[in-house]
Amino acid sequence: MAKLYFNYSTMNAGKSTLLLQASYNYRERGMRTVLFTAALDDRAGAGKIASRIGLSSEAIPFRSEDDLHEVVNGLMSEGPIACVFVDEAQFLSEEQVWQLARVADRLGVPVMAYGLRTDFRGKLFPGSEALLAISDSLREVRTICHCGRKATMVVRQDESGEVIREGAQIEVGGNDKYVSLCRRHWEDAMRGGEA
Repeated sequence: MAKLYFNYSTMNAGKSTLLLQASYNYRERGMRTVLFTAALDDRAGAGKIASRIGLSSEAIPFRSEDDLHEVVNGLMSEGPIACVFVDEAQFLSEEQVWQLARVADRLGVPVMAYGLRTDFRGKLFPGSEALLAISDSLREVRTICHCGRKATMVVRQDESGEVIREGAQIEVGGNDKYVSLCRRHWEDAMRGGEA
């Protein structure tokens, strides 16, 4: 039976690298995969998943109004799909998470979603909240804080490296805007101490 998997972490843990490697493993064996990424994250180019270590692949960009079950169902007319991969899964809507669950449950295609668990304020993203609630399998992808402890949080910084404590939940960026920290150092940074 196909399952819905959620691989979550903070920034710079290697989620996209793992996604691209897993998709490559299927394709190397002659199996077809479908890759989705959030349309609003075009840092690597529209419809492209790229990792910090240089791996990349074309992907279908999704927007909040897209029905991902219908997209996958339509693509199945072109032949079997071995697995669906979703990068930047935190940007999914709750309804889209349910659509992906239906891909697994009704179409019999495993779905592997990769994304952030929380935003820079320590709050769940809507897509992550829904994935944490209904996924069949959860996997934490780990990275480390500058102190050596496991990083579970992220701070947003401005151009001069100052921590931003308020603002829109979604602001696309990479190492230029976000730093992964352990909970202790995140709390220190958010209270006005150093990150």
